[in-house]
Amino acid sequence: MKIVIIGGTGLIGSKTAERLRKHGHEVIAAAPNTGVNTITGEGLAKALENAEVVIDLANSPSFEDKAVLEFFQTSGKNLTAAEKAAGVKHHVALSIVGADRLPDSGYLRAKVAQEKIIRESGLPYTIVRSTQFMEFLGGIAQAGAVGDTTRLSTGNLQPIASDDVADFVAEAALAAPANGIIEIAGPERARLCDFVARYLKAIGDSRAVVPDPQAPYFGTKLEEGSLVSDNKPSIGRIDFNRWFATAPRK
Repeated sequence: MKIVIIGGTGLIGSKTAERLRKHGHEVIAAAPNTGVNTITGEGLAKALENAEVVIDLANSPSFEDKAVLEFFQTSGKNLTAAEKAAGVKHHVALSIVGADRLPDSGYLRAKVAQEKIIRESGLPYTIVRSTQFMEFLGGIAQAGAVGDTTRLSTGNLQPIASDDVADFVAEAALAAPANGIIEIAGPERARLCDFVARYLKAIGDSRAVVPDPQAPYFGTKLEEGSLVSDNKPSIGRIDFNRWFATAPRK
């Protein structure tokens, strides 16, 4: 089966492609750097020829509110139109747990807009909503950093390793379309501030974590359950200790 992965050269895309190729599928890793651009349409029709499944892992190069919304709307409309023309049988997209609960976040509003385009496209589809990746913990710490402290939300986090995300996305691509949303999450749940404190201790970073219920998370305030899933999620197999033991160090 031919499977096209939009954003196929990124963190999740490259791992998903590896898994699908091991199952014997023809995988096209499509991205601007491979000549396929969902914003301009360059190379899109050719890449989708005879494809049965498309996995959309594209991400905006800018997180500014207007730019990210324009990216996901333009990319989503161009991609679904090209898929319909090519006769694609299953559209799989990676989204975010809590996207519909945090309207103050421009990025999450854009993901909700992307989901709407998919639902209304007429294509058979599966939307995979994931909790935050463990690979984001360092960036989360840095986002709240002030001097020798980092002030972070007390909202819960249930981070998932990118290897688990790739496994679930590959499984979704090979399954029948859900025509709905499935959720995936990591095996451990704790306050965001506590997860980051654990991460900083593990890497030997002496910055103190200051728990603050009002601390913004990339521009939005978190409630306790904003970023976790209680919607019968599929749970990853990799906990923090196992992830940290094998995660590449920058």
